Amino acid sequence: MTTKLVGYILFFTLLLFSSCGSKSPEVEAGSVEHAQKLIEAKREAQRKNAEKLKKQAMKRNLQMQTKAVRKSIKRNAKRQKKRMKRLNIKK
Repeated sequence: MTTKLVGYILFFTLLLFSSCGSKSPEVEAGSVEHAQKLIEAKREAQRKNAEKLKKQAMKRNLQMQTKAVRKSIKRNAKRQKKRMKRLNIKK
C-alpha cells in the first residue's frame, strides 16, 4: 500500500514539474518586425556616422594639400560624379 502511494506521489510530482517546464514563452507577432526595424535604424546610424567621418577625413586631407592639388582633386571628383551619373551607378 505505501509503495503504491509513494509511486502515485512520484508520478504526480513528475507530471507537475514536467508540465511547468515544457511551456514555451509567448512570442509577440510584431517582435520580429520590431527587431528588424531596430537593426535597420542602428545600421542607418552607423552609415551616417561613417559618411560623416569620411567627409571630415577628406576635408583634413584637402587642407594639407597645396592650392593646385586641391583644385585637381575637386575637378577629378566632379568628373567622377558626372561619369557615375552617366553610367547610372549609384553609391
